[in-house]
Amino acid sequence: MTETERIDDYILNHIDKESDYLHRLYRATHLHLLYGRMASGHLQGRLLKMFVTMIRPKTILELGTYSGYSGLCLAEGLEEGGMLHTVEVNDEQEDFTLPWFQGSPYADRIKMHIGDAMEVVPRLGLKFDMVFIDADKRCYKDYYDMVFPYVNPGGYILADNTLWDGHVLETPPVRDPQTRGIMEFNDFVAQDERVEKVILPLRDGLTIIRVK
Repeated sequence: MTETERIDDYILNHIDKESDYLHRLYRATHLHLLYGRMASGHLQGRLLKMFVTMIRPKTILELGTYSGYSGLCLAEGLEEGGMLHTVEVNDEQEDFTLPWFQGSPYADRIKMHIGDAMEVVPRLGLKFDMVFIDADKRCYKDYYDMVFPYVNPGGYILADNTLWDGHVLETPPVRDPQTRGIMEFNDFVAQDERVEKVILPLRDGLTIIRVK
């Protein structure tokens, strides 16, 4: 076990435990879906729940539902009357994820939408206190531009995978649009004076953005 792995193990043993339900979802994700590592997992899940508890949003938007792990953690932190709207472009994902939402203690706090977020979100006609972007890395800046008008002043935008396994430190190959998309997003946000921002080196990088 490397030092990093030992530190990760230490952290997981010194934070709140994930529920049995989330643990079973995480296992099922790795057993039945491709790219299981895309699921948020124990540490990031507890952090997302903590952020929601701290920020106390009434409405949350999630772009990229996948297996629903992060969505359940976001919904867990919501107060009574709060709502999470989560958007997934892959319609085949609904058969796996929706039953996990429906069977959770937070079913009444989650609305799952299937479709292209660029089309779905404007149709919702809602304002959000918190947005979690974890979808197609090639489109991060497009997502940011699209959701910005729908974020309330003082609201937060969280963007996952913004360090992208360290590839942001390299010159991306021409045929690597995902790395280029992340780098374009990072560069734009860094210069955006409408917001405050900080990048946490958690897992694959998590950017916290506050709309002024």
